[in-house]
Amino acid sequence: MHFGSLVAAVGSYLDARSCQGKWLVRMEDLDPPRVVAGAADNILRTLEAFGLFWDGDVVFQSRRGEAYRAALDVLQQQGVLYPCNCSRREIADSALEASTGLIYQGQCRSGMRKGRAAHALRVITDNHPIKFCDRLLGDCGQRLEADVGDFVLRRADGLYAYQLAVVVDDAEQGITHIVRGADILDSTPRQIYLQHLLGLSTPSYLHLPVAVNVQGEKLSKQTLAPALNPADPVPQLVRALGFLGQEPPPGLAGADLADFWAWAVANWSARKIPPRRAIPASSQ
Repeated sequence: MHFGSLVAAVGSYLDARSCQGKWLVRMEDLDPPRVVAGAADNILRTLEAFGLFWDGDVVFQSRRGEAYRAALDVLQQQGVLYPCNCSRREIADSALEASTGLIYQGQCRSGMRKGRAAHALRVITDNHPIKFCDRLLGDCGQRLEADVGDFVLRRADGLYAYQLAVVVDDAEQGITHIVRGADILDSTPRQIYLQHLLGLSTPSYLHLPVAVNVQGEKLSKQTLAPALNPADPVPQLVRALGFLGQEPPPGLAGADLADFWAWAVANWSARKIPPRRAIPASSQ
């Protein structure tokens, strides 16, 4: 975990705890070749060291294939899925580019290319507006066919897509409020679209500002963001509070962990969060 992941954890934890809600932890490990051995245990131990204790069992998406397959069966029966064997190069060559990424042009809607057995499964989209009101950023929305295109729910290698997995898991876990980074904001209309198709309720959304480096890149392993120091959690937690606009008092950095969380829960206000999609971490 790094400062960016701490911001998301602190914001979601405080939003739940300040309303006497439950805070759940899920490992979104859908791509086994990219999973680092021991990473999940390291994340959980780091959360505990920072006083971020979760409710219930930790859900591992890598163990939930049966649930995702059942959701695909429902969509298949509705006739809203189709196989696609376009290569990445073919998609890149023909797709339009937008702020949401490459827009798939539906080449396989009327049938796949011959001679290729492996295929992904895409969901048919339309141009009816998908709108939602983010608790921080206000009115948001997309017309999926124009802004995204038909998107993949199961990859050609058989792995399930994030968009499908989170919708299924949110529903099964009874999630009512989602608090996460604004880097996921553009995915939200796709998830709401799937919720509608599957007859599921739509949670409340709050997308927090993403911590970026001086180049404007999201803090991540790929951008060499330094790891958190579990041995000295409170100053890092205070920095996260400041990033989220909570105005922690100067003396809070010297408090013990229990006193920090007591103050943070009692004084949490989502209204104080800067209504921006990204903020330089160096400004804190």
